[in-house]
Amino acid sequence: QVQLVESGGGLVQAGGSLRLSCAASGRTFSSYAMGWFRQAPGKEREFVAVISWNGGNTYYADSVKGRFTISRDNAKNTVYLQMNSLKPEDTAVYYCVRGGNLATPFTPYYWGKGTLVTVSS
Repeated sequence: QVQLVESGGGLVQAGGSLRLSCAASGRTFSSYAMGWFRQAPGKEREFVAVISWNGGNTYYADSVKGRFTISRDNAKNTVYLQMNSLKPEDTAVYYCVRGGNLATPFTPYYWGKGTLVTVSS
């Protein structure tokens, strides 16, 4: 059973930064691509970023490119999302997702429960 636990969400002013973390259970964390999705109030869930199993490839939604950075530490079974220059439209619940072996196309298999990020104007 794969468990994903997000942390690091909270309230931040526009222009500020937050770093989300996702701790994953299981011995095979390093074999899989990992990603972040988000869901804003009243909107559908959307892709944010994905990272390949070894961290060598990353992909971002256009809306966050240049502001967000996804990274991973396979020794700690943890994936991160560094979010800079936050905007009110980044307000959402952020979900950590474990994919398959490939980063693209990314197929989500397991989801965390999410962590809320609120950006005030």
